[in-house]
Amino acid sequence: MTIRLYDTRAQELRDFVPLDPSNVTMYVCGATVQSGPHIGHVRAALSFDILRRWLERSFGRVTFVRNITDIDDKTLDNATEAEPWWALAYRIEKEFTAAYDTVGILPPTYEPRATGFIPQMQELIATLIRRGHAYPAPDGSGDVYFDVRSWPAYGELTHQSLDAMEAAADADPRGKRNPQDFALWKGAKADEPADAVWASPWGPGRPGWHIECSAMSKRYLGAEFDIHGGGLDLRFPHHENELAQSTAAGDGFARYWVHNGLVTVGGQKMSKSLGNFTLAADFLDGVDPMVARYALLAAHYRSSLDLTASTLAEADAALGRIRGFLERAERIVDERDADPRRRSRDLFGLQPSLDEVTLGEGDVPDAFAQAMDDDLGVPQALAVLHETVRAGNSAIDAFQVDGAGPLNAAYAAVIAMLRVLGLDGAPSASASGGTDAAASALDALMQTMIAQRAQARADKDWAAADRIRDAIGAAGITLEDTPDGTHWSIDG
Repeated sequence: MTIRLYDTRAQELRDFVPLDPSNVTMYVCGATVQSGPHIGHVRAALSFDILRRWLERSFGRVTFVRNITDIDDKTLDNATEAEPWWALAYRIEKEFTAAYDTVGILPPTYEPRATGFIPQMQELIATLIRRGHAYPAPDGSGDVYFDVRSWPAYGELTHQSLDAMEAAADADPRGKRNPQDFALWKGAKADEPADAVWASPWGPGRPGWHIECSAMSKRYLGAEFDIHGGGLDLRFPHHENELAQSTAAGDGFARYWVHNGLVTVGGQKMSKSLGNFTLAADFLDGVDPMVARYALLAAHYRSSLDLTASTLAEADAALGRIRGFLERAERIVDERDADPRRRSRDLFGLQPSLDEVTLGEGDVPDAFAQAMDDDLGVPQALAVLHETVRAGNSAIDAFQVDGAGPLNAAYAAVIAMLRVLGLDGAPSASASGGTDAAASALDALMQTMIAQRAQARADKDWAAADRIRDAIGAAGITLEDTPDGTHWSIDG
């Protein structure tokens, strides 16, 4: 099946046909490093991590660029005498990277900083002036603006008419021809630090926000590339302005525009300006990283994700069921391989040969691939994953009768799907995702209760044995009695 993606500009699903099938090119707007990341930033990066992984599986190579905006009005505002803007930007950049790394987001192929591409931005601005689509402010401020009325296609990304748009608020309006004209270059201000200023043909200053992405995407991906991504909140004005200035300069720019939905709290967009955000560090503190990743990817990437008190608990339970199956399957190999009686049982045909149990990695099921091809349908893909887990548990239950084939197939498919989703990180020490110390303590308690139950059964004290089992079950823990002993797991 052909991969289809929802293209914001076309407002419809489109078959994805890359310019070069051997190298998909993708640019995603990254962090403005003014303050620490909230969970919405992580969800956005994760959405494109999943897309990248699926495109790599489908085409083999993806050149993935994600920028860092390290010079910005808010970065300057948040700087202090003790921590200048460039030091603040670097510290916050590391916080973003740490959050991404925690949940297994792959590093980009390239991650350029805006301050490293001032010459390329100035070259693009000069091209726009030469082509009649930009102008220096006549008041001598050093500002340079994009002339939106010079470009009839302005508004095509978000399907707005120019007259219905609000005035651009990113620069002093006194030198503008039109209220909607946006800043390409901002003249230096007396109250701004001297090291936040660069020389230019229009006077000392610094770049506007929008120009950087046009310059950096062209530097790494060329004048035309496959996919431009970002959050829904970036469609206007940021992406609308990027599209206008790049195409007005004569570049093809992005062929597909992909936007992820926002994280909401009580139905309201999570944002620093509204004060309703959850810092990524707080959300991830003490949480199994793969549980956090599952929670953030479970909704379709274009839908909003409303965080509730049960978000992580539901993800933990779902991932616990998957891990429970993997542990059961792997235990068959581990225990039978270590059992000195295995050879005699095999000779008498009491169970399938160990050699039949390979538990390797295979390919994803067709239904999983079809879901991912259909605009990255992760919720439907997860349904296939859980159905395969259920089939795998049934294969374990029927292992003595049906042999290793069904178990091997289910295990291999589950592993392949987890790899695509990036959920193949090392399992936590316990299914509940607690710390190593907590997991060790819980296991010690469980082994004591299992031993007490075994002794009660040996003494034929069935009432006591049942009480112990009922108490364990009430705590959300499942016991599994096997010929090689009793094993416990968190009930998903």
